[in-house]
Amino acid sequence: MNDLYQETIEQRQVRDKESILEYLRKMPIAQIACERAGIARATYYRWRNEDKEFKKAADEAMRDGEAFINDLSESQVVTLIKDRNLPAITLWLKNHHPAYADRIKVEASISRTDEPLSAEEEKLVRHALACLRGTANEKSND
Repeated sequence: MNDLYQETIEQRQVRDKESILEYLRKMPIAQIACERAGIARATYYRWRNEDKEFKKAADEAMRDGEAFINDLSESQVVTLIKDRNLPAITLWLKNHHPAYADRIKVEASISRTDEPLSAEEEKLVRHALACLRGTANEKSND
């Protein structure tokens, strides 16, 4: 009887794992998928930690769910564009048309000199390069 009971638990776990994977494909948020599948969130994460195949399948289901939500979102933006919604139009153009994309314009002139940079000039160059990389900080102690 113990073997029969164990088999029943394993069958239920397989069914529950499939259920949660299906919900993740529709809504890639673990908490919501767990609630809809009737599975405790802690159980979901325990399965992820203990079962590498389940973790791989869950990650793939999440990617599928994200792609699904992206498709839905894009469809809604297109609908808003058809309704002449300016923020939706702007969003679309900024992300799909190079002429409207955010960009930084950098202009410089270089004059050749054999003199080394002063400490202040070197500091300015380092700060400008950091700004271009997005890593400039307020202190700029270099």
